[in-house]
Amino acid sequence: MDREYAWNLLCHWTEGDSLRKHMLAVEAAMWDYARYFGEDEEKWGITGLLHDMDYEKHPTPDEHPMVGVRELRSQGYPEDVLHAIEGHADYLDTPRDTLMSRSLYAVDELSGFVTACALVRPEGLSGMKAKSVRKKMKQASFAASVNREDIVNGAEELGVDLDEHVEFVISALQRRSSELGLAP
Repeated sequence: MDREYAWNLLCHWTEGDSLRKHMLAVEAAMWDYARYFGEDEEKWGITGLLHDMDYEKHPTPDEHPMVGVRELRSQGYPEDVLHAIEGHADYLDTPRDTLMSRSLYAVDELSGFVTACALVRPEGLSGMKAKSVRKKMKQASFAASVNREDIVNGAEELGVDLDEHVEFVISALQRRSSELGLAP
């Protein structure tokens, strides 16, 4: 698995800047969780990077993420990566029975929500705390497409405290804030 190849593959499948940035954010969080759990950082990062590669062209539950999974399988990506990508879609009923699949599910919606929070702050991600993110989670009209229940369930499935999980993801994204367009 090669990160540059994965990035080029993602760019071939996804033209939209905001979806690309979402996948970069998930990659950052996955990379940091891999380091935290003593796992393969590159493999976990690439899993996060490619998890939504087919979403722009195939956004329906009938196709996403299975079109992308088929493409990755044809290119020889490992089954544990494909399993994690399948597991991030609740409607597939793929069991999240690995640490990588639970981590991907846990960081996916939260990365999007943290990004939304940063976009409305003049200072972006700088100085962001879990408390402010949790406060925004209570506002149903804010980033309404983000499923708050998935965020809570993701932390529970991963076995981490929600506030600590939010802080962890914020920290992961802060290290890539310039690339994500979330620097002050």
